[in-house]
Amino acid sequence: MKSLSWPYRIREIPLKLELRGITKRFGDLVANDHIDITVEPGEVHALLGENGAGKSTLMNQLYGLLQPDEGQILVNDEPLVFRSPRDAIAAGIGMVHQHFMLVPVFTVAENIALGSEETRGGPLGWLDRRRSRRDVIETSERYGLPVDPDALVEDLPVGAQQRVEIVKALTRDVDLLILDEPTAVLTPQETQELLAVMRSLTAMGKSIVFITHKLKEVKAIADRITVVRRGKIVGTASPDTSEEELAALMVGRAVSLEVSKTPAEPGRSVLKLSGLVVDDDRGVRAVDGVDLEVRAGEVLGIAGVQGNGQTELVEAVMGLRELRAGTVELDNESLATLSTKRILRAGVGYVPEDRSHDGVVKEFSIAENLILDMYDRPPFGNAFKIDLGSVGTNAKERVEQFDIRCMSPDNAVGTLSGGNQQKVVVAREMSRPLRLLIASQPTRGVDVGSIEFIHGRIIHERDQGTAVLVVSSELDEVVGLADRIAVMYRGRVLAIVSPDTPREELGLLMAGITGNAREEETE
Repeated sequence: MKSLSWPYRIREIPLKLELRGITKRFGDLVANDHIDITVEPGEVHALLGENGAGKSTLMNQLYGLLQPDEGQILVNDEPLVFRSPRDAIAAGIGMVHQHFMLVPVFTVAENIALGSEETRGGPLGWLDRRRSRRDVIETSERYGLPVDPDALVEDLPVGAQQRVEIVKALTRDVDLLILDEPTAVLTPQETQELLAVMRSLTAMGKSIVFITHKLKEVKAIADRITVVRRGKIVGTASPDTSEEELAALMVGRAVSLEVSKTPAEPGRSVLKLSGLVVDDDRGVRAVDGVDLEVRAGEVLGIAGVQGNGQTELVEAVMGLRELRAGTVELDNESLATLSTKRILRAGVGYVPEDRSHDGVVKEFSIAENLILDMYDRPPFGNAFKIDLGSVGTNAKERVEQFDIRCMSPDNAVGTLSGGNQQKVVVAREMSRPLRLLIASQPTRGVDVGSIEFIHGRIIHERDQGTAVLVVSSELDEVVGLADRIAVMYRGRVLAIVSPDTPREELGLLMAGITGNAREEETE
């Protein structure tokens, strides 16, 4: 079995990858249990499984970030040992991580050059920036992945940052690309662009390992599907396998892909927005005179292509963004001058769209994250101390109730998969009495079994008399959960419609075309 040393190359195109008996343990937890997978040249091989099933752990071993306790990795039938990502790259394997490995204040070209810098004037010379720019331009043109080499990464939208990660891998001349939950934070439009890129790469002879839990995307792009559950392979499938069958393989039981609910019984007006005007971070008008009302015992869904003011609207309600005009009232009391902490204390639950930035503190434990907005209130503590016993008891209950996959509630929340981090946020926000629940992208990055559970919790809140505002870029989710749908376009609410409105009409509204949808009168 060979160990690689940079820039050692053993491969010839096309590249065939084989994993034999890969096993990885963390203490008593068996993350991967004798995994066997073969990836043929030029195919998209989907690795499908729940959050915490062991998919990313497996790929981190393939990329040299972890070493297996047992088993072999073979490239073109030759056993290799990857001690680092450099070894994997030398063997022709690249990886785009779920959480991008980019430096926000660096340019695209600087990020792509990191780790393989070309210098002028010898090894201790200066970075050859012209060479770096040229490599970026040549690679992006060759593979149809347009990126601006001079743009700062922090200024790029998420979809463009992902293109940078892919270009970075391709400049290393890799033949197999691992995409770890690549669509978890993408809009539907960005997702379609990514799938098109994947098709073009395989047409050029590249192989792709596509790690995901999204059934529609797997069926749309995969050549073969391997399903992993709790660290073991539980089955293989073809793309024509039904979503229901794939979901059952993933979760180990039948999963309802439809939201189960009875008709709503709306009560009093809980949240009322009148003439709301909000600017985005650049000072450009993002919300332009919005009037909305959410009543007790109903779910109001906001539909629209992401970037049409939904984010700014929610942030204004939560006290995270200044109002330029208009009012925000909770049970007829103004929220405009209240801090976010006081808004939460007033009985508002908030699931933010970006859990990493606004939902969790990754360095804190799971138990601590479950009480972030309640740490100084009984039974968890007061202004002077925290009751660690109550915090621990609460964590154990929530971990079990919300099926948060972790080794211990005392572990840092940053060690969890993205979907399990989302469950921590949902568990925290839905485990206290609420008057209003605001759920923005509530199931982003979450597997089908957890989606079913989270949807059930949202409907449970509705049925308990809570007013619920759901914002999602997934139209199926909005239609399934909502009792009324407000469609936003360029900062305005174009119409409020019934969830049984034909998809074609909803699509037209989301594109800014009015006149066909059946608008409802709001009370």
